[in-house]
Amino acid sequence: MAVLLTPGQTNDSPLLPSLLDAVMVPRLAGGPPRRNPDVVIADRAYSAASNRTLLRPKRIQTVIPERRDQIANRKRKGSVGGRAPGFDAETYKRRNVIERAFNKVKHWRAVATRYDKLAVTYRAGFVLALIVGWLKSLGDTT
Repeated sequence: MAVLLTPGQTNDSPLLPSLLDAVMVPRLAGGPPRRNPDVVIADRAYSAASNRTLLRPKRIQTVIPERRDQIANRKRKGSVGGRAPGFDAETYKRRNVIERAFNKVKHWRAVATRYDKLAVTYRAGFVLALIVGWLKSLGDTT
């Protein structure tokens, strides 16, 4: 699990390269973990051309919707604007799992109020909340 913190009002998009460097996908048959995921599912904040350019050479499928201004600019340019990037709406629906996990973590008072002075302490509390939520979900066999 990779969790990176951004300073207060900073956009998350510039941290995508750091986040990808922290990703390790375990192999079921053993051996070293893969460094690249098969798919990156993200919201419109990550639809910048630089992010798509970063993922393309690594052969990582992107499921990121285009922002309205990007669509308008592409259409305004006509045939020079290029074609729309591929988007799989069914795969994008899986993004709700991550959103629900973050919303559950925000119910922890220490995470929601950000009383911690140090980022490393806040991150540890955040990761702990994710782990406890994951362990609780393992106990739910309903």
